[in-house]
Amino acid sequence: MAKKLFILRIPALGPDGMALFPFILVRHRNPGATLINHERIHLRQQLELGVVPFYLWYLIEYAIRRFQYRDHYTAYRNISFEREAFANDQNLGYLAIRPVWAFLKWTKKSRL
Repeated sequence: MAKKLFILRIPALGPDGMALFPFILVRHRNPGATLINHERIHLRQQLELGVVPFYLWYLIEYAIRRFQYRDHYTAYRNISFEREAFANDQNLGYLAIRPVWAFLKWTKKSRL
């Protein structure tokens, strides 16, 4: 579990959670283990790529998916980083077994 020292509560945050290395930003008190694990997966992705390249890739891929699906939510859910995180956020042991660059397998095919 992420140290509480690195979890910052920001009530005005739009989404329930957001990873900004090395912090996890959350909107609500006492975020659930699944949300924290989801954001920890993003922290690992950011560690691998670097924060700026991660967010550049994220924004570019979002723009491509938004054009592809013409819907914000579907575009967001099909970003490779999100696909990996949503597929594994309930597996609290995932990061212990996750291969380096695991998000790359999620770039191959998007889902509807």
